[in-house]
Amino acid sequence: MAHREIPAAGRELKFRALVAQLRQGMLDGTWPPGSKLPTERALAAGSGVSVTTVRRAYEDLVALGLVERRQGAGTFAAQRPEEHPDRRVVGVLVPDTAFYYPRVLHGIEKELAAAGARLVLACSHYDPDEEDAAVERLLTAGVHGLLLVPTLHTATDPGRRAEELLALPVPAVLVERRLAAYGPGDPTEHVCTDHEGGAYDAVRHLRGLGHCRIALLVRSDAPTTAPIESGFARAVSDLGLPAPWHESDVMREWNPERADRAVAGLRAAGATAALCFGDREATLVLGAARRAALRVPGDLALISYDNEFADVAETPLTAVSPPKFQVGRLAAQTLLRRLAEGDASPLHQVQLRPRLVVRASCGATPGDGVRAGAQKSPSPAH
Repeated sequence: MAHREIPAAGRELKFRALVAQLRQGMLDGTWPPGSKLPTERALAAGSGVSVTTVRRAYEDLVALGLVERRQGAGTFAAQRPEEHPDRRVVGVLVPDTAFYYPRVLHGIEKELAAAGARLVLACSHYDPDEEDAAVERLLTAGVHGLLLVPTLHTATDPGRRAEELLALPVPAVLVERRLAAYGPGDPTEHVCTDHEGGAYDAVRHLRGLGHCRIALLVRSDAPTTAPIESGFARAVSDLGLPAPWHESDVMREWNPERADRAVAGLRAAGATAALCFGDREATLVLGAARRAALRVPGDLALISYDNEFADVAETPLTAVSPPKFQVGRLAAQTLLRRLAEGDASPLHQVQLRPRLVVRASCGATPGDGVRAGAQKSPSPAH
């Protein structure tokens, strides 16, 4: 049923998942350099996607330099540069390789390749035990430093977990994670998206379009939720807006029926606009609005938070777009600087502001969005 609601988004989800599967296989040794990959038809049959999707996935990996095509011979995992004894090896741990993090990884890969460093990839699947095992494997592989996306949001004591990671025998930079509640007491070196600022900009944009009753729909099971809620609440307060209608639920609960209930709640609250995290949920709300005979954006303006596949929704979604590539690139730069300079390098704690990509769902003219900006918070040493 959900597939009928969002056919284009469903195709994009399958494409992203296939690219992630292939990409991880290139980096974890499933397909060593020079090995031949399955033919497009064989991979399509084995993975349950179309040949067109497989072809597009291979083209994406060619662009990343992970795959090479040989006329008449097939598709092969790209050869890596020769190893040198003094070459830096960086371990990268992400919770997911299909969504959000592919573009972060792309930024990391680009920066490490430019510096002549090699990447070793591991995935935790948001499982703390698997995370510990993955970190141990990376250390055993002889990495010189780590770029980590730990599951701090589910940890009983996030501060203690961060201290454990900082006590590892090699330098570690956190990516898209920080101890926000600790304020200037946060001891971690990190590069993150300013999700609070992204939500604030979304509300400010909707208010600028004349909306006073703005609702918030979020997933309750994501580390991004708390800063989005905080930024949304701050914007509502600063702009003098009435208390918003606010609803949250776990990702797996979102389906067309759940979206119908959300839209009914929006209507009952008199909301004329909503910020929805993330793209999948916003796309389901879009379909529910259509079933309720509401025009988007005429009766309900929507902004999605994530911009993974907001552009392929039935009505292209205006979206808050985290600077994922830039986050990965800056994180890699930060770690390489730490490896080169040691304690002489100041502690870097960087936040990058998302940008608002304006499309049809909010009623504004494309191009009217908020531009990206970088905000660097001072080091505790300062």
